[in-house]
Amino acid sequence: MSRISHQELLEAGVHFGHLKRKWNPKMAPYIFMEKNGIHIIDLNKTVVKLDEAAAAMKQIVKSGKKILFVATKKQAKEIVSAEASRLNMPYITERWPGGMLTNFTTSRKSVKKMASIDRMTTDGTFDNISKKEKLQISRQRAKMEKLLGSIADLTRLPAALFIVDIKKEAIAVSEAKKLNIPTFAIVDTNADPNEVDFAIPGNDDAAKSVSIIMSVISKAIEEGLAERKMDKEAEAANEKEEDGEAKSRAKVDGDDEEEGDKKAKTGAARPRKAGAAKR
Repeated sequence: MSRISHQELLEAGVHFGHLKRKWNPKMAPYIFMEKNGIHIIDLNKTVVKLDEAAAAMKQIVKSGKKILFVATKKQAKEIVSAEASRLNMPYITERWPGGMLTNFTTSRKSVKKMASIDRMTTDGTFDNISKKEKLQISRQRAKMEKLLGSIADLTRLPAALFIVDIKKEAIAVSEAKKLNIPTFAIVDTNADPNEVDFAIPGNDDAAKSVSIIMSVISKAIEEGLAERKMDKEAEAANEKEEDGEAKSRAKVDGDDEEEGDKKAKTGAARPRKAGAAKR
């Protein structure tokens, strides 16, 4: 069963593409028709592609890996940041830091520097510097927080990227391709769907459209996280049970050995009968 209906997507305006003159010919397989100079996206294909993307993302998070969400356009940034935060996933909704993936070590150094500034405010270091230095450091910290605060917990490269508007986030797409990181994206009629691994044909400009697609993706991720938790609990229970059985076997073996020792001692201590014949 599909995760979402054709009608729900229609009501959210997911089918509205760009003007015909702005289209990318490679989106032709996903275009249903042209109306008043605007391309209309085939929502039947959107449903199929969205289900495929959701299923793949579910498996990624179920394996314990992180997905980085990227959406710096005004209509999508708040929607994406809210959902990613709720799911405890990293996200970029401000300017994409160049080299964020391809020069990941440097990005991590910036995050560590931000953490070191935080320590300065608690260990008393701030009390020993001038007001001007405090102001400069505080401004630097605020700038870093805006750009990197949402990826502070990303200690290794993400397993995948989810992108809203691949034309606007072309650098992110390019970096992910160089590192063979799978990419999922909402792709409008003005973009090339072949640039990403999982293209979801849809309107990437309307907040309602982005919101409904994000809701499907979020539910899939929630399912993956829940299944991972259940698997870990089941694994822990099995280990506990196996440990209990091992202890029981050890106790039985120990009791048998102790009983054998007692019998041996009893036999050794038993006196020889008086009338026993001598060889």
